[in-house]
Amino acid sequence: MTATRVDAELIRRLPKAVLHDHLDGGLRPATVVELAAEVGHTLPTTDPDELAAWYFEAANSGDLVRYIATFEHTLAVMQTREGLLRTAEEYVLDLAADGVVYGEVRYAPELNTNGELTMAEVVETVQEGLAAGMAKAAAAGTPVRVGTLLCGMRMFDRVREAADLAVAFRDAGVVGFDIAGAEDGFPAADHRDAFEHLRRENVPFTIHAGEAHGLPSIHQAVQVCGAQRLGHGVRITEDIVDGKLGRLAGWVRDRRIALEMCPTSNLQTGAATSIAEHPITVLKDLGFRVTLNTDNRLVSGTTMTREMSLLVEDAGWTVEDLRTVTVNALKSAFIPFDERRALIEDVVLPGYAL
Repeated sequence: MTATRVDAELIRRLPKAVLHDHLDGGLRPATVVELAAEVGHTLPTTDPDELAAWYFEAANSGDLVRYIATFEHTLAVMQTREGLLRTAEEYVLDLAADGVVYGEVRYAPELNTNGELTMAEVVETVQEGLAAGMAKAAAAGTPVRVGTLLCGMRMFDRVREAADLAVAFRDAGVVGFDIAGAEDGFPAADHRDAFEHLRRENVPFTIHAGEAHGLPSIHQAVQVCGAQRLGHGVRITEDIVDGKLGRLAGWVRDRRIALEMCPTSNLQTGAATSIAEHPITVLKDLGFRVTLNTDNRLVSGTTMTREMSLLVEDAGWTVEDLRTVTVNALKSAFIPFDERRALIEDVVLPGYAL
């Protein structure tokens, strides 16, 4: 398998799984332009290609806070039922076109309530749009299973409300929970009541940790809050010296706590310096359950095909490495075991049997 020539067309065809991808960071530029015109929102430019370039350039600041600020324009067009239905449906179709067979989409419903929708209505609408997208993708012969993670914004006061919605909608397509937003200065443990509630209700959750803040944030996420996965987790390398794992790194690896790693995004926010030196490669080689993700496809100007291609070109990854992170993602997906196993055995492994 490792001798197979890995070119862009091969990578595009490979089945993929993404666990860390934000709905409001993955809109089509043309859709942003059209919806902005409908709601009267002013954009930096009304040319879709120029807007895509603006996002990419603005996100390459090396600062997480400024990176997050680019979401002003996507969120502005996601405050109506029509806007949410369209963006959710297109989200699924774009994953399918990229060869993704399983995806988890995350967003914070509180950020979509500046119009007339309540948080619950936002969730209902997004689920309706995702379902429409999955139906169209299946009809086109490119089926993709998409589960939803609801996010609470860690710097605001509606995290528990979002967690309650994750419980309420867990039989309607919501598969888990996350907290997002500025990590440094807003500890996950401030929302421990939400995580305790989720554990009582048997709802899995991930936590953004180890991106803008280091080991204390990771420790708090896994040991204090009980996260089953880590959003990014790139700074776990601070507990690894000359290939020797410290206590926290060993805990994360040995308990198969998945790392939702996003190389291009990490370069943009300053959490990594290059694709070639991104920690995902050394962590993979050390046996961590690393997964490969896009984070925000519009903001980072990326796709799963592009992320895979960059690792092949700049970090020497093989098809076998790509298969490993894809299987890792499905092993740690927040859907039932039998569904995960079926995707691995019936879709992913045959797709990599080149």
